Amino acid sequence: MVTTDEDLPGSGGSTGGDPERTVEDRIEELRKRKKAARTPGGRDSAKRQHDKGKLTARERLDVLMDEGSFVETDPFAVHRSHDFGMDRKRPPGDGIITGYGTIDGRKVFVASQDFTVFGGSMGEVMAQKVTKIMDLAMSTGAPFVAINDSGGARIQEGAASLAGYGYIFERNVRASGVIPQISVIMGPCAGGAVYSPAITDFTFMVRETSHMFITGPDVIKTVTGEDITMEALGGAMTHATESGVASFIGEDDEDVLNRVRYLLSFLPPNNLEDPPAYAATDDPGRLADALTHIVPDRAKEAYDMHEVIRYIVDDGEFLEIFPLWAMSIVIGFARLDGHSVGVIANQPKVRGGTLDIDTSEKASRFVRFCDAFNIPILTLVDVPGFLPGKEQEYNGIIRHGAKLLYAYAEATVPRMTVITRKAYGGAYLVMNSKHLRSDVAFAWPTAEIAVMGAEGAVNVVFRKEIEKAADPSKRKEELIREYREKFSTPYAAAERGFIDDVIEPAETRARLIKALRMLSTKRESVPARKHGNIPL
Repeated sequence: MVTTDEDLPGSGGSTGGDPERTVEDRIEELRKRKKAARTPGGRDSAKRQHDKGKLTARERLDVLMDEGSFVETDPFAVHRSHDFGMDRKRPPGDGIITGYGTIDGRKVFVASQDFTVFGGSMGEVMAQKVTKIMDLAMSTGAPFVAINDSGGARIQEGAASLAGYGYIFERNVRASGVIPQISVIMGPCAGGAVYSPAITDFTFMVRETSHMFITGPDVIKTVTGEDITMEALGGAMTHATESGVASFIGEDDEDVLNRVRYLLSFLPPNNLEDPPAYAATDDPGRLADALTHIVPDRAKEAYDMHEVIRYIVDDGEFLEIFPLWAMSIVIGFARLDGHSVGVIANQPKVRGGTLDIDTSEKASRFVRFCDAFNIPILTLVDVPGFLPGKEQEYNGIIRHGAKLLYAYAEATVPRMTVITRKAYGGAYLVMNSKHLRSDVAFAWPTAEIAVMGAEGAVNVVFRKEIEKAADPSKRKEELIREYREKFSTPYAAAERGFIDDVIEPAETRARLIKALRMLSTKRESVPARKHGNIPL
């Protein structure tokens, strides 16, 4: 059931009315219209959503926003189309709820698509409502959250529906780096609609009920003959593990919306303000003794960088982004001394922590987000190099790796680096090295900073000497030991000022907090330019 004008009291199929009616009559009509506007898809619309395992558009806002804080805008807006019988179906709101309210007491603007009205399809008026609320978010300097649950463009409105997407995309681009933008996929999101989430800063998806793709399974089968399900093509797990589209996934609508609230607790409202700071509940001088033996004695033995992060940050609290994609690097938000920091760390447990195309993309975009929104960056380094191989070279590891280098070198927020173990070759440089103007660089005694690992270096430099030795294997071991003592220790780099200090692992948290306090007044000027030309 879709509400029409004829269903509303005293409308007579129009928005006019009897001029002789009393004020009380008009107020009563307003109340009935607002009541009808709350269920524009009909009385059974909530049940239809619940049967699919989904909340309604309004229930989602009840979970996301602080209780009683939401103020709706344009609740009576209706489409203007008269083709294909559309003039007989004019539900108030036109399939989307827009407005503003607070999350943890901080202002946020939202747009929530209502799948029960025209399948949540994009029409001219819907686009106008969305762009209007996005403009308000930008002008008032507050985050924007878009909840997507839509069948795509409204066919009955033709080019006007496509134009609506274009107007939204333009706002997404204009708002990028100005206010945080978050997309929440809670149903289908297909065709041109996917490009708005692709532009925004973070994308959330729900297991089994949300799907994103450019072309659906039916079209793919027609064009390529390939059989694939919606879930395999564009489900949450696919985008969380394969494509790198989904920053976060959750078990159901409520779980995802609570994750959105948590993410926003780390972010500033706009690019001119600092992230929220909280009274620290964790001792800033706390020593993390567990870090003393976390790096194994054997160079090729792995350890979990998640543990290092949790021992360093406040209360062990870490919000990881893209936890299932490009897993040889870890990114996410934490707090030090009550202040938000962005964390980027190589993960020795996955491919030894090597950098590749996907990890470079993952980390570089995160660096740029942190830099845009005044969030200090902490980099934990244990990297043996870039992943070798024909596939990586053919797919542009040079170009993609350069993105990470570019992002770090461009960033002007406070930047801190801790080298825990391996830091070899170009990968060492790319991971926020002092040479890219990292503000503070520490190394643990276990750090190895060199062009390459000792064994590889000895094989290259001393190949002929080893071959001529009376006992080649013994001589090779001696040369490896000599190389490590001379070139691979952190003290060689410290002598040249490439790192600021060699510190005990246990004191890492305390030293980082002191550095962060020192850097709190950092100001850096950059050359005047329209924008740089990052190697996209």
